[in-house]
Amino acid sequence: MSFNTTKNNKYNNNLKRMIIYFLIFSWVFLAAFPFIWTFWGSFKVELDFFSIANWTNAITGENTEQTYGSPFTFVGYHGAWVQEEFWKAFINTSLVCFFVVLTSLTIGTLGAYALSRSNYKYTFWLLIMALIFRSMPPITLVAGYLPPFFEWNLWGILPTTIIVLVSINQPFTLWMLHSFFQNIPKELDESAKVDGCSQYQAFGHVIVPVMWPGIITTGLFSFLLAYNDFAVTSMLLSDENRTMIPQIAAFLGTTYTEGNVMFAVAAVVSATVPLFILIMFFQTKIVSGLTQGAVKG
Repeated sequence: MSFNTTKNNKYNNNLKRMIIYFLIFSWVFLAAFPFIWTFWGSFKVELDFFSIANWTNAITGENTEQTYGSPFTFVGYHGAWVQEEFWKAFINTSLVCFFVVLTSLTIGTLGAYALSRSNYKYTFWLLIMALIFRSMPPITLVAGYLPPFFEWNLWGILPTTIIVLVSINQPFTLWMLHSFFQNIPKELDESAKVDGCSQYQAFGHVIVPVMWPGIITTGLFSFLLAYNDFAVTSMLLSDENRTMIPQIAAFLGTTYTEGNVMFAVAAVVSATVPLFILIMFFQTKIVSGLTQGAVKG
């Protein structure tokens, strides 16, 4: 009897494991398929990737091989980056993301640390006000910036867009870093002061090293906000100063009319790959930071 029970339990466990693996594989496949398909198709010609006669041409690259002697070609990437100068949008995106993350983390780290160590009652209300501003749609906040930007001739350039993105992102940065600082015992500050450190020295030499996972996690979310933003950057940047996401949106329209659809496909893949590499590189820090912010120490 016990032998049959053990056998049934083993069978049930194997069945559950197979179901779990199947569900995980199905979820990963459905989530990753659009990008994998686009990435694969970016090395084909339009007649293959958008083939009406036979969809398998997108896999085999029949027309691509007939045209270029190989089932893969970099013509789409060359057209996007060289012919259409997509590299300019990449540089603009890099500058915007760098200064948004740097400014947001500098202000957010100092502000969140001060609020986490403050005993005043207004601290709670400051955080509530920050949460209210963060919950508002960014497009409603941008409208208030447009009149002075037009009046002072500041519209269309990167610095003003960076300022607006920082102001939109700052409440989120403040809240997230505040939760991390709350999980760091105040005894660390006091111990550092006993050893002769000032408040700033205790912050820089003791608290910040402990906070690195949280700072990296918050910085990554700030980066994603600036990198993926469309509404703010499309409204505040001129055509020559566009970042990648608005440039791709404009790019799609022009390529369809001009017949260079694969240039747009290559641009989409070019904008997605850096995010994938970044997440894979910082995945351990992200998990550590989210865990640090989720568990009360």
